[in-house]
Amino acid sequence: MNTSVTRPDAHIGALLRHFGDLRDGTHGDGAVSRAAKEELFEQAVALLDPYARQVLEEFNTHLLNRAGQVRVSGCTRARDGGLAATWALTWPQQRGEGIDPISLVAHYGRGFHHPHLRGATVAEWPLNVFSDAQAAAEVPTLRAIATADLHNLVFQRDFRIVPAITDPHRSPTSAARQEA
Repeated sequence: MNTSVTRPDAHIGALLRHFGDLRDGTHGDGAVSRAAKEELFEQAVALLDPYARQVLEEFNTHLLNRAGQVRVSGCTRARDGGLAATWALTWPQQRGEGIDPISLVAHYGRGFHHPHLRGATVAEWPLNVFSDAQAAAEVPTLRAIATADLHNLVFQRDFRIVPAITDPHRSPTSAARQEA
């Protein structure tokens, strides 16, 4: 896993790949068939996996006082016949309120030209990942999706679903601020 800081314009490259696919009617290095695109999607999910886990663990550590659990589905066939993979961060307050977990979802819907990323409450980002460097460049996007999801979940209920707010003394982030 490449944890180095990504270039600030990496998202531009992702958008250019995305729009180029639309222009050319292909995905990746010229994939046209559904089977070839699904194979690329499965590879993208494998490349994204460590980064999606990293982002959700950041939220678990700094906002949920490590009370959460990351659940990973792997690539599965979706109801519409497409493919999907989900990384979900659940925690007691969220489950108790009966609301969605913070989610990072890679999906390639049956009628889609190519895959996308979304959250439980926010959607759609292009997913055009074909290398570890491109997967690492998605970390800011994954963080943005998780941030928006948690923000929207707070709106669905209230701030009390965030353990770092209700029990700040147990938060590693709070302890780090006190040491500084």
